[in-house]
Formats: sequence, structure tokens, C-alpha cells
Amino acid sequence: MGPTASPGPDSLSGPRAPGINPRVLLQGLLLILSLAALGYLLDAVGLGKLLDTAWIDSEVKGKGYQGALLFAAVGALAVGVGLPRQLVSFLAGYAFGFTSGLALALAASVMGCIGAFFYARWFGRSLVQTHFGRRIRRFNDFVSGHVFSMTLLIRLLPVGSNLATNLAAGVTRVGPLPFFLGSALGYVPQTAVFALAGSGINLNPVFRIGLAAALFVVSALIGAYLYRHFRQGRSLDREIDIDLGEPASPAQESRPSRR
Repeated sequence: MGPTASPGPDSLSGPRAPGINPRVLLQGLLLILSLAALGYLLDAVGLGKLLDTAWIDSEVKGKGYQGALLFAAVGALAVGVGLPRQLVSFLAGYAFGFTSGLALALAASVMGCIGAFFYARWFGRSLVQTHFGRRIRRFNDFVSGHVFSMTLLIRLLPVGSNLATNLAAGVTRVGPLPFFLGSALGYVPQTAVFALAGSGINLNPVFRIGLAAALFVVSALIGAYLYRHFRQGRSLDREIDIDLGEPASPAQESRPSRR
């Protein structure tokens, strides 16, 4: 880590209101609405009932705990290979209702996180270092000395790549337990939002989907606020800073961005 930066205008004039690029909020709201629209479309053309009978009812709901475990395992695999955990959360809410769906989606997200982490640590170290070298260095600097709290901060953000974070953590020296605990706690807000939206397909759709959209905006603003005020001058990624309304520093501007 370099020397501590001198206080900027924010530290002299007091905390700023949480700012965030409106595009980030719009993308999240559009994801909620598009998933809800897809659910209604499937029901309208009869495919929703077919899918419910063919897989959820027969393989999941009809199997008790075995069905729930199957959904969690499939969801964990999906999250582990990089599919959006928001989609898994939405489907969990759609299949099991809000409370059970939240629990199953959270379990799937954490298991997917653990799987990707240990894949990178045990098998894919060279591959991950080749493709995510800059991200690994930034992640290591960002969480250094405060793995749990900084991981929690990352997971609360409405932007960033879940898979890239899991892989980057796997090839650093961060302790698995604080990383997993910080991830689990940080996953809760968005998991709840999308499980609530999914449960709204079958029950109180206007209220639940509307509430999910409102909660997404609130959680995104809270995540941006916490990132701004508790990152201790560290930067996780230039693009993330810009999306959250943070100006890029001269050092960041001088470095080319590579995904």
C-alpha cells in the first residue's frame, strides 16, 4: 500500500450524499422487471405450468428436502460457473416462496462462492492469474488486513463480478472463513430483493415486485454510501468507482482497463 492520501474536499466539508450512476440503478430495475415479465409470459402461454410440472413439481417440490437440496446444488453450480446469482434468487422465490427461496438461494450463492474460491486455489491458479492479474492485485490490496469487513463491503455493491471476486480471492492469501462469512452476509440484501420479486409472480405481484424494486434502489444506495465512507482510500476497480459516482484518481486514469 502507498502512503495515506491527504484529506480531500469530502473530509473537509463533511460526508457527501451517496451518489451512484443512474445507469446502475436502471440496469438493476430492468433486470427485476424483465425476470418478472418472463415469468408472466411463461404462465400466459402455458409454459410456466409445464416447467413447473416437469421440473419444479416433479424434481423439486415433489421431493421434499431432496428437491430443495437438488435446487440448492444446481443453483450452486450455476453461481459457481458465473451465472447471475440474482437469477438463481428469483427462481428460488418463484419455486419456493420468499422465506424458503431466500434461504435456498443464499445457500446456493455461498456454495457457489466456496466452489469457485477453492477451484482457483487448488486447480486454476495459473489460469486465474493470467486472466485476472490486475484484479487480483487490487482485490488483495483492498481487503488486506480487513478481509471480513471489506468482503462484506464488496458484496453489498450493486456492481462488479461475483465470479471474478471469488476467483481473485482464491489465488490470494486471504483466509477462507472471513471471506465466506463476509460474502454470506453481503449476499443477503440482493438475494432477498430477487427472491421477493420471484415470489411475486404467484402472490401479490404488484406489491411484491414493486417492493423488490424499491428495496433494490435502497440497498444499492446504501452499498454505494458504505463503499465511499469505509473503503479507507482504497479502490477495488476503476470502473466500479465510476459507476458509484467516484471520480477516478490520476493513478487509475493512467492505467489501461483490462477485463
